[in-house]
Amino acid sequence: MVSLNTKSEILNLNKESWEKSAERYFGRTALPEYGPYSLNEEQLELFGHIANHKVLEIGCGSGHSLQYMGNRGAKELWGLDLSTKQIETANNLLCNQQVKVTLFESPMEENPGIPSGYFDIVYSIYALGWTVDLQRTLLNIHSYLKQGGIFIFSWEHPIHDRLTYTQSSFTFEKSYNMEGPEYNEAWHNDVVIYHRKLSTYINTLIETGFTIEKVIEDVVLPKNINSDNPSRWYSSQRAQLVPATFIIRASRK
Repeated sequence: MVSLNTKSEILNLNKESWEKSAERYFGRTALPEYGPYSLNEEQLELFGHIANHKVLEIGCGSGHSLQYMGNRGAKELWGLDLSTKQIETANNLLCNQQVKVTLFESPMEENPGIPSGYFDIVYSIYALGWTVDLQRTLLNIHSYLKQGGIFIFSWEHPIHDRLTYTQSSFTFEKSYNMEGPEYNEAWHNDVVIYHRKLSTYINTLIETGFTIEKVIEDVVLPKNINSDNPSRWYSSQRAQLVPATFIIRASRK
């Protein structure tokens, strides 16, 4: 049961936790990777042509995915992130890029000054699920895109954390159907993340004006699936049962 009463309280808690933990995540889960046990961008080619395109990352973290975009010829690099420490790191990482770099420290639920109808590509790598208001965030993203622009995001598959490893086996101890804010076990209950069904992401994209082009939940397992500890949050044994990551490509028509 989440004891916080408002979305702003949840954002404040999550920001405080990110400031304490940001260094552990510098460079992790960044393009070309989409997430644990998932196909990567080199295999999927979801972005297609990047050169000379203006791109915006939602939840840019330490800036490594923006660096990937810059190295592939993106015309402008824009990003926003809730964490002060992440924005500082991203600015340092991207300072040698030979294109315009604009970063905002801001919740994704708010528009800190991002132009409308401006971007060819908006994307989010393992960050969108942190939003406390999915509809507001997706409406913002829709407004940032040019007509015909694409939105690609990845996030932890919502069935993944429904499983618990106990006594040498995985069991379902949480309801997949019950949605709402939860203290997150992987973060030792120091943050609150909303549990949403996959259909909620899909339907909210449709409701906010997006056309869904592809949904990917394929699992890529190592050759030896018993080589790691099954009690780890992301383990090959768990991924053998349920996807760890899902990816969606959508567009603004």
